[in-house]
Amino acid sequence: MSAVVLQMVCVAGLLGLAVLAIVLSRLKISTAVIYSATLAVSAIGLIGAIRSLVGDTANATDLILPIGLPWLGAHFRIDALASFFLVVVNLGGAAASLYGFGYGRHEPAPHRVLPFFPAFLAGMNLVVLADDAFSYLLCWEFMSLASWALVMAHHREPGNAKAGYIYLVMASFGTLALLLAFGLLAGPAGDYGFAAIRAAQHTPYVAALVLILMLLGAGSKAGLVPLHVWLPLAHPAAPSHVSALMSGVMTKVAIYGFIRVVFDLLGQPTWSASAVVLFFGGVTAVMGILYAMMEKDLKRLLAYSTIENVGIIFVSLGLALAFQANGLKLAAALAFTAALFHVLNHSFFKSLLFFGAGAVLTSTGERDMDRLGGLIHRMPFTSFVFLVGCVAISALPPFNGFVSEWLIFQAVLQSPELPQWALKIMVPAVGALLALAAALAAACFVKAFGVTFLGRPRSIAAETATEVDRYSLSAMFILAALCLLAGILPGPVIDTLSPITAEILGGRMPIQANEPWLSIVPIAESRSSYNGLLVMVFITISASLAVYFIHRFASHALRRAPAWGCGFSDPTPAAQYSGVSFAQPIRRVFGTLVFHARDHVEMPPPGDIRPARLRIELHDLVWEGLYEPLAGAVGFSADRLNRLQFLTIRRYLSLVFATLVTLLLVLAIWS
Repeated sequence: MSAVVLQMVCVAGLLGLAVLAIVLSRLKISTAVIYSATLAVSAIGLIGAIRSLVGDTANATDLILPIGLPWLGAHFRIDALASFFLVVVNLGGAAASLYGFGYGRHEPAPHRVLPFFPAFLAGMNLVVLADDAFSYLLCWEFMSLASWALVMAHHREPGNAKAGYIYLVMASFGTLALLLAFGLLAGPAGDYGFAAIRAAQHTPYVAALVLILMLLGAGSKAGLVPLHVWLPLAHPAAPSHVSALMSGVMTKVAIYGFIRVVFDLLGQPTWSASAVVLFFGGVTAVMGILYAMMEKDLKRLLAYSTIENVGIIFVSLGLALAFQANGLKLAAALAFTAALFHVLNHSFFKSLLFFGAGAVLTSTGERDMDRLGGLIHRMPFTSFVFLVGCVAISALPPFNGFVSEWLIFQAVLQSPELPQWALKIMVPAVGALLALAAALAAACFVKAFGVTFLGRPRSIAAETATEVDRYSLSAMFILAALCLLAGILPGPVIDTLSPITAEILGGRMPIQANEPWLSIVPIAESRSSYNGLLVMVFITISASLAVYFIHRFASHALRRAPAWGCGFSDPTPAAQYSGVSFAQPIRRVFGTLVFHARDHVEMPPPGDIRPARLRIELHDLVWEGLYEPLAGAVGFSADRLNRLQFLTIRRYLSLVFATLVTLLLVLAIWS
């Protein structure tokens, strides 16, 4: 059985499970049956995708089905690039299915989730496999509608209906942009097959328009600023394992679409295209993490963090475009490999963090960090794996987030080789934005872990929390182990990605398996190298020695005393740092410019027993400056056009006659 046939069989299995879920959704066994079967199918798809990526079957295989456009059919194809993203999709699907096996038992409306969960996975697989524009757009819409249904699963909760509506509008806008992009690529001949598009010659104007449309279409689904507005609304509204899929996997499917079109179908890029991608990537990275710093809702914080990581990936893709346009194949391969590596890493640690947030929500019923705290004592295993995710996403060694971001900075350091002065100036500036985003990310996840798991409980729900089920913990521990393995053994991952860079860019990084001691060398050993395994050994030995000397030479007397409470003898949990107070220094530095932040202090006069209050006012300038006026204009126009519903027959006939005359005049002038 060829690789593409195996993947299509898995897709058919997932669609069959979606139908079966409709039949079984009212039965108690439905959760166990559907999630276990989805886990099995995703595991088979994962194994097949890995074989296609690393085995002898890495050559592209095709499948044509007699459906779709009559003269074209439905084309499906698996090559090295598709194989990698199928690994991301099916690994995320398997982890979410294992997590859902336990998390789904607490689902109040399983009949609203179970049919669409396997359908969502099938849609993402089909998008990656599609090899013609019609099939791609059809599968893209199927993926969007299935995920929208999952966002609306808890539609009765406040704000979820609005989240679903905005998501649907943005998804429709993105599909329209993709439709126009593929229309330009197909040209007047209507060659919608990717092979024909790849072989055609595209003028610079068409290439520029397609790039802009792909940034709008794929960027809106991935979460590029300012197209990100749906993401912090939809991700928290969905069930937590679905949030993990949307954040860790679906955004990567959108990035796949961008790579497929811009790097593969368009042909040789121009340096100006790279400047556009670099700009939007840098702005997205910084804005995403600044939004996350201001949040106290744990799932919204993670959603905004996804925006930051999407920005990091687009910066790396922009660097690859810049180097490729100038014929610097080794530097282009480095930047492109770093982008793919970060795609994989983000799917690991962001899925892990959303699983952790789901465990906290299941145990406490709370997403507000200011009502949590002290969970490290009540949920020690969840606290440990969430800490691993926080360290990994903060790009700290020896975990995987450090390796991919380190590779991206190594690519930034190759910018002096670029001949264009605009890029010589822009790339270091974007590198500085990435450094700022990395520092803010570390602070953000110190806040996320510290306020949620450390200190004392701030509510009864946090005080009475218990550890979650073993299935949820197993999924989280597997992802935590993958974060560590990809961090200490990055060489095999880089070598596995080499066929993709060779296929797309015509170049590759040096073979890392030839390096001693499992080191990695991006360009040359004399310039830079990194060894994650040695770093982990050094950290382990240093920490062990520190613990030994502290316990060996410190006093053995046990001393317990109340925590210092700023002069108060009985400090309350409310006096601890909260998510809002932790972010105050960052808000003071960036808030005035980015959020128009204002602090409103209500201080009663002496003798008044009313409590003092601090109210913080933040503004989403993108929403208020772009989307609210647009929504207002649409509403205003709709109100005016609504009068057309109440015309008399005479006025309807007059309107039709005037429209016909106008069209004839336009046709006469045009001809």
